[in-house]
Amino acid sequence: MAIKRRFIPTRTLHTGMKIDQMVVDATGRALIEKGAYLDDFQIMELIKRGVTGIYIAEGEADEDDMTFIPEFTQKVIEQNTKPDPQKLELSQEIKKRVNEGIQFLYNNTDSPDFVQNSENVSGELMKSIMDSDAVAIDLTTLKVSDEYTFKHSVDVAAMSIIIGKNLGLPDEELKQLGTAGLLHDVGKSKIPNEVLNKPAKLTDEEFAIMKQHSVFGYRILMEKKGFSDAILKGVLQHHEKMNGRGYPMNVDGKFIHKFARIISVADIYDALVTERPYKKGFEKRTAVEMIMAMTSELDINAMQGFLNTVILYPVGKQLVLSNGEKVKVLENIPGYPLRPKVVSIATGKIYDLSSDVHCASLVIPGNDQEA
Repeated sequence: MAIKRRFIPTRTLHTGMKIDQMVVDATGRALIEKGAYLDDFQIMELIKRGVTGIYIAEGEADEDDMTFIPEFTQKVIEQNTKPDPQKLELSQEIKKRVNEGIQFLYNNTDSPDFVQNSENVSGELMKSIMDSDAVAIDLTTLKVSDEYTFKHSVDVAAMSIIIGKNLGLPDEELKQLGTAGLLHDVGKSKIPNEVLNKPAKLTDEEFAIMKQHSVFGYRILMEKKGFSDAILKGVLQHHEKMNGRGYPMNVDGKFIHKFARIISVADIYDALVTERPYKKGFEKRTAVEMIMAMTSELDINAMQGFLNTVILYPVGKQLVLSNGEKVKVLENIPGYPLRPKVVSIATGKIYDLSSDVHCASLVIPGNDQEA
């Protein structure tokens, strides 16, 4: 029998049905990929989000289609799935307003209303995050704008707020941290365009100029006389390193403000995964591994806050392990974004990649391989 496409009400769905469309949320982010085999967790999510019906594929599956989930594996999934914590989701309207706000700030550093406008943009981002009770970041969907400078600034601010929230910072500090994250690269407005937008690797002389952007940003904000010392230091020190090998002042950890320590982690991650004219972006997994390797350079608490916050493989995602088994993510373990708990689709066997010593040799390969 040929496979046919049929639209059916969500409440009549059952596990094992193959979805024949991508389901997205109000912000355009994928909830379920086309071709996935539904489980009870995904069906309940569709109902909870008010999705009234979807297209499914009916008919005989290809014998080679190993993403079909047997009934015994479905039961394991139902019994062991632990939903991800509330993830950061910014509406298209919020993205638009925050992105326009940060563009205005970076292009109008001499505005007499710069301080108030900064607080307005930061407050809007902060309110959106707090209203959603977000405590985690899905790295597969983090994206605000396609324009690098502004996308980067807003992404860094959002990540910094969530990391700070994970570390227990009070709301007022989180708002200031968000402001510092939004403005951490405002000094680049004083960098010559031929250096800032050079479509190739910078020379040593050009890089020396670029490294001054944190000083320029500090001076811009200091002259406004409306920003806290914490915000000023967050902007000035976000490229300093705990081992004293950062810039612009080469100070070591005891002199680096906590805002700068947090922003540094978010800044480095976002810069690693972002494609630029002179470099390709690293895979998200690789970028997380690189962050984990920077123990001498980054603050350990800020790094741990990042690792506790980020989600690389959302619950329900189907992947391929290094042993070739196709698996489905059951649970993400805080602090171990590279090693979730998964279940083998073919056998129903659970692999706790974060703590089971028998799984030590198993990894999720690069390229984020999906089943």
